[in-house]
Amino acid sequence: MRIQNSNPRSLPEIREIYHTPLFALLDRARDTYRRHWPDNHIQLCTLLSIKTGGCSEDCAYCSQSAHYNTGITKQPLMEPEEIEKCARSAREAGATRFCMGAAWRGITHNSPHFPKILEAIHRVRALGLEVCVTLGTLTPEAAFQLKEAGLTAYNHNLDTSAEYYHRIVTTHSFSDRLRTISYVQKAGISLCCGGIIGMGETEDDRLKMLQQLTAFDPPPESIPINVLVRIPGTPLEKMPPVPPLQLLRLIATTRILFPRAKVRLSAGRTSMSRELQTLALYAGANSIFYGDRLLTAPNPSQEDDLEWLSELELTPEPPYRSKEHDSTTSIQQNS
Repeated sequence: MRIQNSNPRSLPEIREIYHTPLFALLDRARDTYRRHWPDNHIQLCTLLSIKTGGCSEDCAYCSQSAHYNTGITKQPLMEPEEIEKCARSAREAGATRFCMGAAWRGITHNSPHFPKILEAIHRVRALGLEVCVTLGTLTPEAAFQLKEAGLTAYNHNLDTSAEYYHRIVTTHSFSDRLRTISYVQKAGISLCCGGIIGMGETEDDRLKMLQQLTAFDPPPESIPINVLVRIPGTPLEKMPPVPPLQLLRLIATTRILFPRAKVRLSAGRTSMSRELQTLALYAGANSIFYGDRLLTAPNPSQEDDLEWLSELELTPEPPYRSKEHDSTTSIQQNS
């Protein structure tokens, strides 16, 4: 398997797409979307913090970093049975993808916590849900064991461009993130990888991040576009809001560059009007995080989202189930 695309898109090409006159850009993005996705489907994803607070990393946007005083209460790793219960509730509420996040630098195959993670993945997958985890850095052995456990996708965002990354995180490097992504892809796990806008980066930094995503082979299965949630106590708490049209341009450009990826309208929706979120879906986003919280950040309520999606006549997309995994699950359950 190739991990690096031998012919990534050039930055001038991406800039040209991004700076297309807005209506023409939105039309092109919508046409791209229609060629690859049903008009009335949207994927609902629920995100759960399975280990909260006390992280050793100094990501400037994060409420869970031990470097900042954000008022977060530390919580140990949840038991697999608790996680399964939360996943079952998410499924009953309409989610088809369940994402689990742990606040630590990373995990290895010989970590004492790792068996619980693998068991949680087994339990959630058995519910018929797609399973995504974000656990930080990995070892190659851990990545292969996650794959064997039935993991659908691994989230490891680039956050921003390589050039701006050191302004956001100093406790690990951009290269460290690329290394973990290579382990994930070599293990055959789908990659969920995007970024955060509104951290003081330039529009060009955002496009450089997209350019890096085009270098992955295969490309990311899903691309979260997060708008910074300005958390009191973090270094970025006073950042100005992102201009709405910049968000729309980025989503439309992402859809054009990655026609078959899920483009996820992720964190920051509580600061957006329904009209802006609707335009983001028109521009090519086809997934949202669904539930009252995203790890520790606020999110629109399920009731508000269901009302909004009903007005738009959108229906939740059913979960993806690979034949390979279904066969493996059947063998495991019958053994």
